[in-house]
Amino acid sequence: MSLTHFEATTRVGEGLKLVRSQLRKARVKTALRNQEDFQNYSAMENTREPVSLKNPTVLQSQELHEYILKTSVYPREPNPLKELRIASANHPMAFMGTAPDAGQLMTFLLKLVNPKKTIEIGVFTGYSLLLTALTIPDDGKITAIDINRKTYEIGLPVIKKARVEHKIDFIESQALPILDKLLEDPEKEGSFDFAFVDADKNNYWNYHQRLMKLIKVGGILMYDNTLWGGTVAWPEEDVPEAKREYRLCAIEFNKLVSADTNVEISQVPLGDGITICRRIC
Repeated sequence: MSLTHFEATTRVGEGLKLVRSQLRKARVKTALRNQEDFQNYSAMENTREPVSLKNPTVLQSQELHEYILKTSVYPREPNPLKELRIASANHPMAFMGTAPDAGQLMTFLLKLVNPKKTIEIGVFTGYSLLLTALTIPDDGKITAIDINRKTYEIGLPVIKKARVEHKIDFIESQALPILDKLLEDPEKEGSFDFAFVDADKNNYWNYHQRLMKLIKVGGILMYDNTLWGGTVAWPEEDVPEAKREYRLCAIEFNKLVSADTNVEISQVPLGDGITICRRIC
């Protein structure tokens, strides 16, 4: 029995939808870190209910990522950082911590800049905060801002054990009011050497505008998660629903900071993507 043109077209369309769905799942499975994450994604696709997903790393070969960690990162990771990473591992939001390979790059930059005064927006359990405190001079100071002191206190015993707590001024607050308060004092403008941001992605550009006034010319700003697991380059329909909002935020921030003539930039595919800016005017 022959098919009508409409029936044939319908079957082809259904076949293409099936192939596209299979390709989308294959793409997501490659990007997500483990089978459990993929099962969560599949559940979300079937139920259309929000499911919390871990952030995949941009380097989407898990074997290669583990090779880099085991060969070049973990052997050189200071014991306090290793201890804090292990202490944070069982937290349900542990994936929010700074990736150790990204932290290694951050330490490298801190040593090149040798900052005396830094600012950090988004602390979580304090991995990046601790590596900064371990790296800057003994009389250096870090203004650390986070809305949740409880997560900071997970890493605080390790920070105290490392004897660097005196370098940290932790402020439990939304970041924008604190930045605006700092800018009320003209002496604060251009007084910071280094900034690290790993917080709410929808405010990255707001943070950047204020930090550009607080960081001195020649100072460094680092923004985490700017490639959002590589999804910034995906078609939107291939991106898990739970990740679409911040994906759009990352795309918009990347476009704006790329056009900012007041900075030199480098976007590095480490961890979840890092954008490094150097203020030039």
